[in-house]
Amino acid sequence: MNGILQSLREFSFMSVLFRLLLATASSGLIGYGRTKRSKTAGFRTYMLTGIGASMSIMIALYEYEMMTNGAWADTVAEVGLKFDASRFSAAVIGGIGFLAAGSIISTSHHQVKGLTTATGLFASVCMGIACGAGFYECVILSCILIVITLNIMQPLELRYKRRHRNITLFVEFNDINDMEEITGLIRNKNAEIQEIEIERTAAEGDEYPSAIFNLRLCRENPSHSDMMSSIAELECVYGIEELIS
Repeated sequence: MNGILQSLREFSFMSVLFRLLLATASSGLIGYGRTKRSKTAGFRTYMLTGIGASMSIMIALYEYEMMTNGAWADTVAEVGLKFDASRFSAAVIGGIGFLAAGSIISTSHHQVKGLTTATGLFASVCMGIACGAGFYECVILSCILIVITLNIMQPLELRYKRRHRNITLFVEFNDINDMEEITGLIRNKNAEIQEIEIERTAAEGDEYPSAIFNLRLCRENPSHSDMMSSIAELECVYGIEELIS
């Protein structure tokens, strides 16, 4: 096994092919899970970023090989050029910031989405650089950990947030004066109102007056669904939604 890995770490046609295929497969595996969830960056985006990152570090290795043992060696010895392969990977990591920033959007109710997608792209690029450098153990381990983090941990995180005592609700109601009835119900259920942010004070087209409630539920009844159903049963309430970041 060590002999095979050592041969693949050498700079040859087969090692270049293997590194590109590994970068494509590992990045595509991560992107596939994002595509299933209809995220901004999906299967092809992750594959392309992994391939590009792998190419960047292999270009650096190719230039180093050419300048030390290849056709450029005599010129380098005569001129005295210096070479730093880390510049390529550093430029790629810096450049991915523009792509990652494009996947971060601000939605309604002041929610920000796309941070996980952006960090996933960053991790995919670093994994691609490791592929290009021939650090295969790192690629395999990081791919497993990234897939677990993005796919398996998400429902666990969502379940934790739904069981947490803090809850943020977006509520649409008939009139701004109905706020007193809503807050009265919340206090009757022994919940603490930490913050209220009014979004609309009057009806605007098809949209009703609305507000965002940041609550902390009581220890005896921390059920999110119970609080939401109780507010939804009020005649003045037209719509309610839990905001989960």
